[in-house]
Amino acid sequence: MTTLAASPKLISKAPSGPIESRWTRHVDALKLINPTNKRKFTILVVGTGLAGASAAASLAELGYHVKTFCLQDSPRRAHSIAAQGGINAAKNYRNDGDSVWRLFYDTIKGGDFRAREANVYRLAELSVHIIDQCVAQGVPFAREYGGLLDNRSFGGAQVSRTFYARGQTGQQLLLGAYSAMMRQVEAGRVELYPRREMLDLVLIHNQARGIICRNLVTGQLEAYVGDAVVLCTGGYGNAYFLATYAKNSNATAIWRCYKRGALFADPCFTQIHPTCIPVTGDYQSKLTLMSESLRNDGRVWVPKKKGDTRPPNEIPEDERDYYLERKYPGYGNLAPRDISSRAAKAVCDERRGVGASGKAVYLDFSDTIREKGLDYIKEQYGNLFEMYQHITAEDPYRVPMRIYPAVHYTMGGLWVDYNLMSTIPGLFVLGEANFSDHGANRLGASALMQGLADGYFIIPYTIGDYLADASLPKVKPDQREFRETQAEVEAKLKRLLAIQGDKTLLEFHRELGLLLWDYVGMARNAQGLQQAIEKIRHLRQEFWQNVKIPGSNDMLNKSLEMAGRVADFLELGELMALDALQREESCGAHFREEYQTPDGEALRNDERFSHVAAWEYAGEDQPPELHKEPLVFEFVKPTVRSYK
Repeated sequence: MTTLAASPKLISKAPSGPIESRWTRHVDALKLINPTNKRKFTILVVGTGLAGASAAASLAELGYHVKTFCLQDSPRRAHSIAAQGGINAAKNYRNDGDSVWRLFYDTIKGGDFRAREANVYRLAELSVHIIDQCVAQGVPFAREYGGLLDNRSFGGAQVSRTFYARGQTGQQLLLGAYSAMMRQVEAGRVELYPRREMLDLVLIHNQARGIICRNLVTGQLEAYVGDAVVLCTGGYGNAYFLATYAKNSNATAIWRCYKRGALFADPCFTQIHPTCIPVTGDYQSKLTLMSESLRNDGRVWVPKKKGDTRPPNEIPEDERDYYLERKYPGYGNLAPRDISSRAAKAVCDERRGVGASGKAVYLDFSDTIREKGLDYIKEQYGNLFEMYQHITAEDPYRVPMRIYPAVHYTMGGLWVDYNLMSTIPGLFVLGEANFSDHGANRLGASALMQGLADGYFIIPYTIGDYLADASLPKVKPDQREFRETQAEVEAKLKRLLAIQGDKTLLEFHRELGLLLWDYVGMARNAQGLQQAIEKIRHLRQEFWQNVKIPGSNDMLNKSLEMAGRVADFLELGELMALDALQREESCGAHFREEYQTPDGEALRNDERFSHVAAWEYAGEDQPPELHKEPLVFEFVKPTVRSYK
């Protein structure tokens, strides 16, 4: 393989040597700040989900002064609360052969060999500490009859390593992190600012020294000063309009930082989750996830016959195609998400999909109910079944669920080094907002693991190394740089309100989402991506000429909030398509139709694309500049990713 020279802007700082001791040796070499001096530093943490709440709590516990910001009226409403199925950790409680190494290997392979080895091994290594931390906080993980913590399986693994709290794991983990953070609020070390949206980053001498927020209740713009900024604002999947994200989830914070100089890595790596409640009409504003954990006990199938409209219970066993079990017998219904999603699309494209739209497959629990009983299913998945029945008016205990893939997660994000710092000194990025750990596809139950590893166990060490060495003169919120940045934010808000066109925000966002789904979704090709880029450009031009935003800036104005986010999505959507166009290979969730094996699987090109693609903003209406960070595999050899 040809060795690619790294861009001088992408210095990963990943340590060398034996991978088992890299993180320990790296921590030993980091600079320290004594406890008394930590009080002199103010850290701004944007976002209060798992990554943000855990980071704020941990940094305040160390003695730093922390200010934390969230869109919601309470940090407990962060989108992390929606995670259902579980969190991975290499505890090997089942004695089934799991280990830190196996979790590392599964994650590298699951991401189709498009992630840094050092980052992924650290994540696997820290996973065992996360569970201990959460149990100590009182997180009510499921337990076996004897009182020991229980595990279940998730996609892309042949061991049971997923800890869970029924179908509410994200909620319980967030309550643990929230409690730890609120303890620090009570102690006076964390200041909490709810109902604030970060609209820009303030740079002084090319260092992140503050943020500009909009008070979502009053409309007032507010400036906040810090010695470092920690972004924990989640992913950008809502660019697709219909997604499993909370509707408030957005890309504005990371996108505004991108336009200030932070490089954006692998934006085309977006995950389509195979088990979601299907679209039922144009009136929908979002989609609902059905946890991957359901595939432990549910079997995925479609009729063998095209156009078969019989009710599922009338289709005999020998006329059913359990296509995941047939195609991937080694993993069966727990094949990874990208592979399972493409398989569902393929059978629906063959006109074997079910439901009124033909865009769904069955997830059937009848075999497990017969073998283990109804009480077992209710104990494991009761709240998920209730949610499904409430949304669809169908009883999944009696008839199979209908599911179809939907946008669920983004592996791309702001580029960060091994210390989680972006290309802007002092700007750290945690959780789904960064690109660092999952490569081209995330395995199930690994998002919670990454968010908590970043917040509890990585940033408390690495941010001190930056602060100990950085030159950080005192600054005030009325300094020139703050005034100029705030004036730019205000001008953009006024420009949006002044358009007064005829087309609503929802129309623009829905149209963008459909373009991304059709051309930058489960299957992509050069012609479609080129069309998407042109169409998104025209749509963005129309947006700035014809969008209708009622109300004013000095009030609670949901339309104005959404307008800024949709404007950013219209720019980000073009970058996603551009990134997908230049990556002339198939890997993980990025499936280019021109690059596939004879049996329809992803065909990587390690010779040309074994790198991180990081994009630098070059100015308004200017093409971004591409930088590349080579991915070097010393411990895992990239192979054909097979789950058969």
